[in-house]
Amino acid sequence: MAIFETLADPVRRHLLELLARGDRTAGELAEAARDRFGISQPATSQHLKVLRDTELVTVRVDGTRRIYAVNLPALDELHAWLAQFHDQFAQPLDALATELARGKRQRRRAPGTGAKPEDPAAETA
Repeated sequence: MAIFETLADPVRRHLLELLARGDRTAGELAEAARDRFGISQPATSQHLKVLRDTELVTVRVDGTRRIYAVNLPALDELHAWLAQFHDQFAQPLDALATELARGKRQRRRAPGTGAKPEDPAAETA
């Protein structure tokens, strides 16, 4: 999956995170990459090219400016891959939430003596 190879680079992840907040010009992205990573405008352009090649971003020309945006449909592949892990954890986490709620109910119902309902000595006293 080329998306993961693309996002493995911290500069490209940062550029994508900036674009998630809204469209940006190539100049704004280059300035942000320089400030955070100390890289040049040509280096940023190479990172933007990789993001374009993997279709994670789109670019449109507005006069002399190039404006970049996140290509949300391209993230569907990433979302689908991550969903397999969400499904694996959903049921165990739901069961954990149920057990925690059950424990809270039992503590609220416990007599004022401080004994827990599970304590056999509390039931015979």
